[in-house]
Amino acid sequence: MLRIRPLLSIIGIFCAVLACAPATARAEGLIPTWGGWSRSENPQEVATTVEVVLFFTLLSLAPALLVLMTSFTRIIIVLSFLRRALATQDLPPTPVLTGVALLLTFLVMAPALAEMKEQAVAPYLNGEITQASALERGLVPLRKFMFTQVRAKDLKLVVELSGTEALHAEGLRRADVPTTVLTTAFVLSELRRAFVMGFALFLPFLVIDLVVASTLISLGMYMLPPVLVSLPFKLLLFVLVDGWHLLVGSLIKSFAVA
Repeated sequence: MLRIRPLLSIIGIFCAVLACAPATARAEGLIPTWGGWSRSENPQEVATTVEVVLFFTLLSLAPALLVLMTSFTRIIIVLSFLRRALATQDLPPTPVLTGVALLLTFLVMAPALAEMKEQAVAPYLNGEITQASALERGLVPLRKFMFTQVRAKDLKLVVELSGTEALHAEGLRRADVPTTVLTTAFVLSELRRAFVMGFALFLPFLVIDLVVASTLISLGMYMLPPVLVSLPFKLLLFVLVDGWHLLVGSLIKSFAVA
């Protein structure tokens, strides 16, 4: 009962505000309207229930779609591989890795974002184009970026799996490829490149693990975990070669190569 009293107090205050509202509201219709808000008799100007549901559905999926259509996927996977190769458990923490991946993503996608703002966002805010045109123009820089990174082999596979017979013809143009097909092929290409870079990261640290393990076995130290001994050597190697500088530079340069 004690937990319900604050809620009842809030409801009472809200009802009191509504009781005073008709003095400034217009009582036409079922729901009153206030200053700055008005009813429209034109159905084209009113959002239906289905439109509202679709809007919030797309809004919830937008972060995931943007992550899959940018460089974020490759960057976060490579950073995760690095943490596993170092065997530092949760260091760096996951929020730190995610933040670094987001910053690097903005750095890589800066030209595409600037083009989207110039061609889609600014004209839409100025009222020069419609919302549909802004969405269509905004996808052009993203599609251009994905086309520079996607492998022809992956694109061909997804085109065949999509079942679109019109896309199987020779001399396929980029404009003929749907965004859903392109995004799927792009994600496959990004996963492959990320795992290749992760394998290259694992090799030097794997050599250190093998050397430490063989040394401990030759000394008869069977009870001493090799990971405990190899961790300082891994960190020392990573710091001496300026690992973060090399890793970030390699990640950024990997997107410059088409």
